[in-house]
Amino acid sequence: MEELSGLDASFLYLETPKMPMHIGGVAVIEGSLKFDDFRQYVSERVHNVEKLTQKLVTVPFSLDRPYWVEDPDFDINMHMHRTALPRPGGWKELRYLASRLFSQQLNRDRPLWEFIFIEGLDSIPQVPKGSVALISKVHHSGFDGKSGADLMSMLFDVSPTPKAPKPAVVKEKKEIPGAVGLMAKSAYHFITRPTKLPGLLWDTGKATLKAGYMTRAQGITKPTMPFNAPKTRFNNTVEMERVWNSTILDIRRVKALRKVVDGATLNDVILAICAGALRRYLLEKGELPDKPLVAMVPVSTRTAEEKNAMGNQVSAMYVQLATDVADPIKRFEKIQINTMVGKLYQDAIDAKSLMGYAELIPFGLAGVAARFYSSAAIAKHHNPLFNVVITNVPGPQIPIYLAGHKLIVNMGTAPIFDGMGLIMPICSYNGTISISPTSSANLMPDLDMFTRYIRESANELELAVKEKLAGQAAIDALMQEE
Repeated sequence: MEELSGLDASFLYLETPKMPMHIGGVAVIEGSLKFDDFRQYVSERVHNVEKLTQKLVTVPFSLDRPYWVEDPDFDINMHMHRTALPRPGGWKELRYLASRLFSQQLNRDRPLWEFIFIEGLDSIPQVPKGSVALISKVHHSGFDGKSGADLMSMLFDVSPTPKAPKPAVVKEKKEIPGAVGLMAKSAYHFITRPTKLPGLLWDTGKATLKAGYMTRAQGITKPTMPFNAPKTRFNNTVEMERVWNSTILDIRRVKALRKVVDGATLNDVILAICAGALRRYLLEKGELPDKPLVAMVPVSTRTAEEKNAMGNQVSAMYVQLATDVADPIKRFEKIQINTMVGKLYQDAIDAKSLMGYAELIPFGLAGVAARFYSSAAIAKHHNPLFNVVITNVPGPQIPIYLAGHKLIVNMGTAPIFDGMGLIMPICSYNGTISISPTSSANLMPDLDMFTRYIRESANELELAVKEKLAGQAAIDALMQEE
């Protein structure tokens, strides 16, 4: 029996029928994989990831955070489903189906995951006819983007010949604790958790001093802080209906754009591309604010020892996206500076240690507060914490295979909630980068237009980079002639 961490539990506080808190995605698999074979393949490996056979038990009166326990009634057939795209089986039909499935909340009475096997992919460019798609949904309380990627890596092989599954370990069936036992544990935590506060205050004090030293003594600009973002259409109350889409870029072309800005990373390029799309979209709507939009960029705090651990181990970096700058190169340069400053502060203040405050939040009180925030539409009445989430989950740059069938492309999704109605998961795989916005239909009914703007933004930045580098090359050639 394992208690949820404070951060993991926060995704239960936030969840309502209109705000499901699962992550997942759409994977397109080449070849004629059969559903029965896929189900057998997963059933032989499901025991390798303990969260897939565990469910949550709640403490009476929500006095404490829930616990993961082995589900004595686990049935894989409750988690694996099969459907087919309507004709003609194109991209439009796939994204409509994905949007509908991502709108639906996972059932908390059983392990919090689903795989939906989709046939009939007959008219998608560059996808062989007869291929299948796999939609995955796993609850954010048990997985973050990194552990979700690790989960998928347990299903995939680097060879078309699948590895033999590890033998299942026979687990002793333990009785699920009753109300008295759970309340006794809660009483113990009620006494012991406050003892962690002095250490957290000490860590906070050290972080504050370090931040002050970096700002005053070293002359480093302060990073962007929460609640400094302008109000946009993305920062309103969401509805139940989700919209999802994705665009696929060539990772080599995206990486090549780094050379125009010294010290730029692939993540900086991706942020610049997303910023360009946001600027185009809001200009089209006549809603571009004078202040730059702010992205929350999750940063993994996992150590090498924790790389295979489930659950959430992330902190947040806030990055101004320079959407007030029209020139794509200058916008890129500003973003690179902003991310560099954010990383310096992240490294200096030990963001992992400050995550401990989440452990002190009373579960019942937090749940009530989250539900009140949603029902009272409070998101409409304050400046946003940030405008959008952009999260990057690197994947393997070689082909991988599911039961002998090649993965063609991998695309992500993640939750949105009141006040934060747009998230863009980035997944890289085998020479491709997918950028997959998820939003609410009431906020972005034309998400297909925004997705098109992502590609146009990438093309705009690439053209500007080529022009600048060509101009610089011409100047260098003239200087060599002198």
